[in-house]
Amino acid sequence: MNLPDRIANWLREHLDAAGAKGFVFGLSGGVDSATVAALAVRAVGAERTLGLLLPCRSQPEDARLGQLVADAFGNSTVRVDLSAAYNALVAEFSPSDGRLAAANIKPRLRMIAWYYLSNTRNYLVLGGGNKTELSVGYFTKWGDSGVDLLPLGDLYKTQVWELARGLGVPREVVERPPTAGLWPGQTDEAEMGITYRELDRALVAIEAGDTDGVDPATLEKVQGMVARSAHKRTMPPIFRQD
Repeated sequence: MNLPDRIANWLREHLDAAGAKGFVFGLSGGVDSATVAALAVRAVGAERTLGLLLPCRSQPEDARLGQLVADAFGNSTVRVDLSAAYNALVAEFSPSDGRLAAANIKPRLRMIAWYYLSNTRNYLVLGGGNKTELSVGYFTKWGDSGVDLLPLGDLYKTQVWELARGLGVPREVVERPPTAGLWPGQTDEAEMGITYRELDRALVAIEAGDTDGVDPATLEKVQGMVARSAHKRTMPPIFRQD
């Protein structure tokens, strides 16, 4: 069985186990969410999927490409503009020196929208996190990580690109520079200071236990990212009385 069908079967199994009817996911205009949309349709058909367009002081290109993906795979869509809620929160916090903290409000607001709309339909929330991002902590805790299922969670970013092409994700989306849309002009690779291909080479080597071929500075950087983000990959520790 090929990889897309294996993931589709896995999605159906979890859907049935939860007694849920379908899947909700964000459509950000990026390759990860587009691949999730395609896999959801493969698993349960387009009529049982819902793609959410959630602008939050976002670039218009995000919504355009998100709709392009929905049109390609037949996903129904709902658009909810989160900008007013974001503006209200930022005004209360007045984060003059906390650009990242303020930007992280955006994925946390999106998580609220995902779960509101999933609850009203008895759907499960699918996330677009991939193995690369999960490994180094490049996600917002209780934001884009706040989901029910991660169908791409064991695929490195380079594998997601390959899978997306095979599933027929629009070329414009596949080739778009990855961005979390946190602020104008933001890209993942610029923010992390390393390319996804470099990250994947290092992570694969670390996983294999053979890092001799990895540039020492790159290896040190990636190992540091993995170590510092360990808390983001676990549930909160619970104090035990005994």
